[in-house]
Order: sequence, then structure tokens, then C-alpha cells
Amino acid sequence: MQPTFVLVHGAFASSFSFAPLQAELGLLGHRSVAVDLPGHGFGASCPRAYQAPQNLEEFAGAPGSIKGVTLADNANHLIGILERAKDNGPVILVSHSRGGITATAAANTRPDLIDRIVYVSSWCPVTLDVGDYYAEPEMATVDTAALALALAGNPGELGLLRVNFRTADATALAAFKAAFLADGTDDEFLVLLNSFQPDENLDTGTSADRAQAATWGRVPKTYVRLADDASLPLALQDRLIREGDALTPDNPYDVRTLPGSHLKWLLDPAPAARLLGELAALTARSA
Repeated sequence: MQPTFVLVHGAFASSFSFAPLQAELGLLGHRSVAVDLPGHGFGASCPRAYQAPQNLEEFAGAPGSIKGVTLADNANHLIGILERAKDNGPVILVSHSRGGITATAAANTRPDLIDRIVYVSSWCPVTLDVGDYYAEPEMATVDTAALALALAGNPGELGLLRVNFRTADATALAAFKAAFLADGTDDEFLVLLNSFQPDENLDTGTSADRAQAATWGRVPKTYVRLADDASLPLALQDRLIREGDALTPDNPYDVRTLPGSHLKWLLDPAPAARLLGELAALTARSA
């Protein structure tokens, strides 16, 4: 039986991010479901002050629906979708970027619902909490200071992380492009940036949410490295792979590599779709 791909987006993104990939998967004969985590997609807030002309003072203080959403909420939502998908056969859980935190939490809790877990340049914390990895040498090239130029409001007061992706600040826009889509055109970059939602939740988990050998470690797993990723550098991706392999040496990552930046694989999805199709064939044979 052919597997269902369940696709989990990254920070400030939504199920919309996967539309080109889903189209390519569908044309190859594969079934997929793109998830909107709580407070994302049509569940997101888009304050009127975010529109042009922007009222930045009002925008910085406007409430957001994602306030109070936790990693547990994300994982429970994803588990509900995995349960429904599993009724129709094998499930391949695919996460990108920050979505890997939720995918890992779900696999820690319900490994029985997942026939393969795939991380595409995605977080799978093993030895540290996600925030602590940012102080490690592998993340030294990430320009977090420049990205903070578009931060709106005080996260502690808002109860969420808010970024003005509609900023006209040339330095901030250049930093976004360098981090996410250095290999894209300016038009591709701006279209993509306008697909982002401004709010993200604050909960990236604790040590209890790191990959657990007894549960997560039972699931066959693939890590797809993005060779030119400046947002989650290749050195950090490789470290996560090493740590996962050390945690479950009898179930190491199947490691694949795609060229391109953090988001190029979603704008030019044919290579990723073919790779996922190979994994679907492997999963169907072993199911």
C-alpha cells in the first residue's frame, strides 16, 4: 500500500508553503497532507496594522492568536492527523526547519503512527535544547542580529514572536534573503516572504522533548541535508545527524543531500519529490 506523506511546516510558515511540492508529488502519483499547526494558516492572526500603510506602533502591541500555543499543542494536533492518515496505510512524516521539533515530539509519543520520519534541514534536538544550539560553533555563521531588525514588539509582553516581514528596511530584507533564499530571484524571494505570517509561538521545547531512544529511536529515519542552507547551516545539520546516530546506533539516519538554500527545495520541488518517491517505495516494501 502506498504511504501518505504528512508535511509539517517551519516557523512563520503554513501548509501553503508545500503547495508546489504537493503538486509535484501528486503528479508522481503520491498522496500527501500538509499540516497547519495551531495558530498557522487560516488560524493565524494578521493585524490590520500589518497592512500598508503600516502602523508599526499598533502592530507591535496587537494581540495574536498564537499566544499561549505550546509544543505539546502542536504535537497533539499533529498526532490527531497522523492517526487519521494511518487509517489509510503507511505514513511518512516529513518536517522542515522548526517543524522538526513538533515531528520529534510526536514521534516520542506515538512512534506507532509513523513508518518513516524525514527531516529536511530540520531540527531534531538530541543533546541540547534548540535554543542552546544557537550558542554552538555550528551556528556561528547565522546572522541573528540582522534578522532581529524586523522584530516587532516585545515577545515577553506579547507572549509570541512577531516579525514584520513587510518591512522596507533594506538591511533586514537582505538578511532575510541571505538566510532563506540566497539562490532565488528577488521576485521569488518577495513572493515567498509575503506568504509568511508575522507571528510564531515561543515554545521550542525542553530536554523532555528531545529525541528519545525508546520511542523516536524505533522509527526508520531519513535526514535530507540542504547543502547551501544558511539558516540551518550544513555543519549543524551534520551535527544533528551524528547525535541521532549516536543515540540509536542500530537505527542510523538514511542521509540524502539536495543542493540549495533553506527554501529553494520548496520553490523548485521536483528533486525533493523524486527523493520522497524513493522513500515511499522503500516504505511500501517494508510495510
